[in-house]
Amino acid sequence: MSFRGTNASSGMGVADHCKSTYLELQRKKVHRYVIFKIDEKKKEVVVEKTGGPAESYDDFTASLPENDCRYAVYDYDFVTSENCQKSKIFFFAWSPSVSRIRAKMLYATSKERFRREFDGIHYEIQATDPTEMDLEVLQDRAN
Repeated sequence: MSFRGTNASSGMGVADHCKSTYLELQRKKVHRYVIFKIDEKKKEVVVEKTGGPAESYDDFTASLPENDCRYAVYDYDFVTSENCQKSKIFFFAWSPSVSRIRAKMLYATSKERFRREFDGIHYEIQATDPTEMDLEVLQDRAN
């Protein structure tokens, strides 16, 4: 059964597979990233694309549309200054300045509720153009 809870501020449901796909990324490391989109007809957030563990950050950013909004999670692996292997999960709210006003509003009003579905997110990045999500931004946040 699909989760269709709604509240006054946001009519977007969250498809069950969003949560299960996120858990595969978080716990099993099956995915490097997951990109989610709002399906306006179904009025819910759905998984649009996943990237395998070998995919790079460039593969991830190249998968985001240039002119439409998306949510995404990215599992960022890095080595600390003490030489420890770590990983942090980033949540992205991608809202390019050239996307439709309606899309920007939909994504903005649904974001908090959608993000609450996921435990274990370490950082959130809101980006309106690719420079706001350079790999350096992740490195700075994670260290």
